[in-house]
Amino acid sequence: MEGETFLWLIRHAPVDGVAGTIHAADAPADLGARAQLEALRQGLPREAASYASPSRRTVETARALGLEPLQVDEFSEQDFGDWTGRRHDELAATGGEAYAQFWSDPARGRPPGGESFEEQVARVRLGLSRVGAGTATLVVHSGTIRAALCIALDLTPQAALRFVIDPLSLTRIDRLATGWRVVYVNQRTI
Repeated sequence: MEGETFLWLIRHAPVDGVAGTIHAADAPADLGARAQLEALRQGLPREAASYASPSRRTVETARALGLEPLQVDEFSEQDFGDWTGRRHDELAATGGEAYAQFWSDPARGRPPGGESFEEQVARVRLGLSRVGAGTATLVVHSGTIRAALCIALDLTPQAALRFVIDPLSLTRIDRLATGWRVVYVNQRTI
């Protein structure tokens, strides 16, 4: 791919749902932080291509930011399979060996019927390869941003899971002719 790409990665607004739940793709965004959304919107580039995960919360966040994103499946959150819709505390109490085993190696572990973080990284790599040169905003999930940082910094997936990515935070990475550059991670506008 020719040309440089400047990526503005935005984590979606908090989910409007029960905390501690592994939310499904149709979980709505809590868009109540109007001042934070406006400050973030003001700081985004004007003439940028716009992408989002097809999840409801990312699309709603993008629209609240004044964006009309192209929805890209590869930017979806990690698929937690059979655990989707369930609470972590419930799974810890009743999930048995599979849940405990997953957390012993969360980069390679795969929830029943789901995918590993390593598989998510491969998927995000494919999605990023489809973003052309120029400036682009991506409204996505914390796992998607960690996967992009894994790629940009040539980290192991296990190391990339150490990043904290808050709701409505901004991470900036650039794909240059000479390789990747990380400008900042998890920046808050307010």
